[in-house]
Amino acid sequence: MNIYDSLNPQQCEAVRHFEGPLLILAGAGSGKTRVLTHRIARLIEEEGVNPWNILAITFTNKAAGEMRERVEQMLGGVGTVWVSTFHSTCVRILRRYIDLIGYSTNFTIYDGDDQKTVIKEICKRLKIDTKIFKERGFLSAISAAKDELVGPEEYARRAQGDYRMEKITQVYRAYQEQLKSNNALDFDDLICKTVELFQSVPEVLASYQERFRFILVDEYQDTNMAQFKLVSLLASKYRNLCVVGDDDQSIYKFRGANIGNILNFEEYFPDAKVIRLEQNYRSTQSILDTANEVIKHNAGRKSKTLWTANPDGEKVKFRQFMNGFEEAEYVAEMIAGKTRGGEWKYGDCAVLYRTNAQSRLFEEKFLLANIPYKIVGGVNFYARKEIKDILAYLKTIANAEDDLAVRRIINVPKRGIGQASVSRVQEYAIARGTGFYEVLKDADKIPGVGRTGLKLCGFAELIQTFRSKAEFYTIKQLIEDILEVTGYVKELEAEGTDEADERIANLDELLSKAAAFDEEFGGEEENENKRPLLDLFLEEVALVADIDDLEENPDHVVLMTLHSAKGLEFPVVFLVGMEEGLFPSYLSMSSEDPMDIEEERRLCYVGITRAKRELTLTSARQRMVRGETHYSRVSRFVEDIPDEMLVKQDDFREPRQSERPARAQNQTAYQQAREAFRAKVFVPQQFQVKKAQALDYGAGDRVRHVKFGDGTVKAVVEGGRDYEVTVEFDRVGQKKMFASFAKLVKL
Repeated sequence: MNIYDSLNPQQCEAVRHFEGPLLILAGAGSGKTRVLTHRIARLIEEEGVNPWNILAITFTNKAAGEMRERVEQMLGGVGTVWVSTFHSTCVRILRRYIDLIGYSTNFTIYDGDDQKTVIKEICKRLKIDTKIFKERGFLSAISAAKDELVGPEEYARRAQGDYRMEKITQVYRAYQEQLKSNNALDFDDLICKTVELFQSVPEVLASYQERFRFILVDEYQDTNMAQFKLVSLLASKYRNLCVVGDDDQSIYKFRGANIGNILNFEEYFPDAKVIRLEQNYRSTQSILDTANEVIKHNAGRKSKTLWTANPDGEKVKFRQFMNGFEEAEYVAEMIAGKTRGGEWKYGDCAVLYRTNAQSRLFEEKFLLANIPYKIVGGVNFYARKEIKDILAYLKTIANAEDDLAVRRIINVPKRGIGQASVSRVQEYAIARGTGFYEVLKDADKIPGVGRTGLKLCGFAELIQTFRSKAEFYTIKQLIEDILEVTGYVKELEAEGTDEADERIANLDELLSKAAAFDEEFGGEEENENKRPLLDLFLEEVALVADIDDLEENPDHVVLMTLHSAKGLEFPVVFLVGMEEGLFPSYLSMSSEDPMDIEEERRLCYVGITRAKRELTLTSARQRMVRGETHYSRVSRFVEDIPDEMLVKQDDFREPRQSERPARAQNQTAYQQAREAFRAKVFVPQQFQVKKAQALDYGAGDRVRHVKFGDGTVKAVVEGGRDYEVTVEFDRVGQKKMFASFAKLVKL
């Protein structure tokens, strides 16, 4: 058996190509790794190329290891091919020659924490207010500049007249000076400094051009400007550059990827040979037809049409639901029914979504249905830092004796309360046999805390204020107040990073969770035991979040974002949240750059082509965003698919009763009521603190409160910021409240 027996004609052509630039457009599931490894083997076995004259570059250490292993298996260990990532390649070069551009070869490589420490020190030295300009924002801007090979001086020229960019320039210049002083490089520098070395010292570049006469680059559509420049310099002498990629799967613009590198390859190398790998070995033809219909609407692409020798398979299904609760419940019911019937295994199934925040509903439904699942490329919703922070506020408001919760948030967001002060408070509390929070109220009297004592007292007063509001606020209103008063979201917004945006989206989803809870248990009749709503909410969250004790099961449903799914495949895929504003996102829809929508469409194409046998697309007519109901039309990506290719919702067979997920035998009445209610559609009340010009009720009028029910107004006192209203409620007695958040309705 020779190396060509397992290849199709296009793959053979790519493998047999010898010298000159080569662009391999490898469609999803077309066997590109097989082509790369066979090509390396042929260069060595048939063309007599020395293994050490070949450089193969990948994006991950795992991919590099797998490629190296496969090449060695094919060749029987005839020699060592240099297979590594961009960064590993650059480190090896810089360790030998970086002294030629002013660094020592024993340089340190700084990780993310090291970078943050340097930026923090620089901001302090330059007296930059980090409440306005966040350290993360500086790091993100500097990294983006390095991706484009833009140094501090060029950045300064571009920044003229832009106040924010001028601040970044200050920090960027000081940051690079500090790294140079420390003989350190960050990960972006590894590539930038290698390019600088090659451009500054032609002899070094020439030596590596001789060394690497044949260069292969995998996932070329994900390269940025710096990586492109590096490869171009190395290949400029012999021009034996083979790049493999799929412009239709370029989805990492937010990380600096430049799709122009692959789209314009023939402009950079006019004599390049282009080979299209269009035969797919993964999916059914029905799934591929759907993918082709979606992606053909992009203008910025190299034309290709996926096909397969596999059977046509089932048509792609599309179902629209009233809301996100029904969508998640349907997916849970289908998976539970099909697995119980023996048609699927849990491990066959993947649920793909646009944002991490979407996982919450599916996590809750899967837990209630006893469906094992694993989140890939993310953290379980209630384990995410921002969610745990706000829940810690709620726990402290409900129970200040929870020292763990108090200590978690005492300096979140930052209030200038250091760990040393916290330790002194803890020691003081232990010595007096009292709780941590109790001593905070008089923290200014604790020896050794100094001026921090006033900040500690201020924190205690803040919690007391939240406690006084908790009796009148819904859970959603209370969380909104926490986010507003503490400035938690404003601090994230000031970062201006993709990570911060993701965290804000998670907080929005927590508000949606709270609004759903308020609707379910907001009335006294829903709370049989008359327990505080905050306690019930925290209990419900704890029941759903307590998944640490779940037995690890390799047969589990996978939940992941579409970005995390790239390169993977699953027999059964649910592509959920197919709505305008969610997928494609509002940001891409409002962008002036049409390429943003095209990247969203490529992301959809990636999601579709993850499916091997069955694909279901779902959407919701209305969805909770920040606890408010938003109505959306079906995603344009679904509308791109001709009706005859889809089995739409009217053609669906509803899961039989026998297919519905079994409920736990010991499920409480409270849990059953909660689950039954979630299918209801509702529009939560909007909440804004604003003094009315006048009230439409007065003393003696009958009014209704969302929580306390009906009552009679006893007195109304006008204050500078609001009206204080005293009401004698029929069921709960007399209450005093402010009109702006009481939302009393005259009967």
